[in-house]
Amino acid sequence: MNAPAPASPATNSVSVVLQDIVQEYPAPAGGVTRVIDRVSLSFDQPGINMLLGPSGCGKSTLLHMLGGVRPMGSATPSSGRVLIDGVECHGAHDDSVMVFQRYANRPDLSVFENVAFPFRLQLWRKRVPEGEWRKRVADMLAAVGLSDKAALRPAQLSGGQNQRVALARALVLRPRILLMDEPFGALDAQTREEMQLLLIELYRTWPCLVVFVTHDVTEALTLGDRVIVLSTQPARVADDFAISEARPRSAAWQRSPQAQAFAERVLSQLHQASPGKGQVRVTV
Repeated sequence: MNAPAPASPATNSVSVVLQDIVQEYPAPAGGVTRVIDRVSLSFDQPGINMLLGPSGCGKSTLLHMLGGVRPMGSATPSSGRVLIDGVECHGAHDDSVMVFQRYANRPDLSVFENVAFPFRLQLWRKRVPEGEWRKRVADMLAAVGLSDKAALRPAQLSGGQNQRVALARALVLRPRILLMDEPFGALDAQTREEMQLLLIELYRTWPCLVVFVTHDVTEALTLGDRVIVLSTQPARVADDFAISEARPRSAAWQRSPQAQAFAERVLSQLHQASPGKGQVRVTV
């Protein structure tokens, strides 16, 4: 099946702004623990934005705010604002979809039914007629290379194939905002590379605003139009820069002086912001 023609980025235009975000949680011994400290970021066009930092620095907490995930018993954010298209966001947003490291496919449903699951929900059932969503699911399964697995259950798939199902379930909604929380972190190196190339291809067809959390420097440089580096907890923005090299980025580019300079810049910023704390990874 031929892939649909790439969508125009203008059709998915979106504005997401984080204004002076502070997040604090009650500390076990009393008082509060500050996890995020006055982070301000803005995203105003489709692109793959990599959010990088040491383990436990608050990357996922920021991502969850963008996705409307609000932990019970805590105000989120403690102060500051999340704005989507200029409107303050206090909860789940219809245009924002998340993909997690744990792909959470329903074991009792087939691959086709898992990808189609959002259309069981009232919001999407009203938005998209059955004939259209069935075609979308079939097209998306073709795009992720799982057409021949449509009738199988998740237990019959590999980890990489299950992550393809999760990615297809998110993109079948054609979201304007796609939030990815270390989605390839549990995969082996070869499968992770395959998934990175798949994401690049899917983004080319369905451009949207992607915010992708990772602690892998190589992954950030391989995928990102923009790399945002956070310090250790409490998270602050340590660096924020763009990469103009076209994707997919060749192995030669990844070994180039430019790529090495980017990697050294990231590692230097992390070491300056959080000497001796946290962990990052450089894959080879």
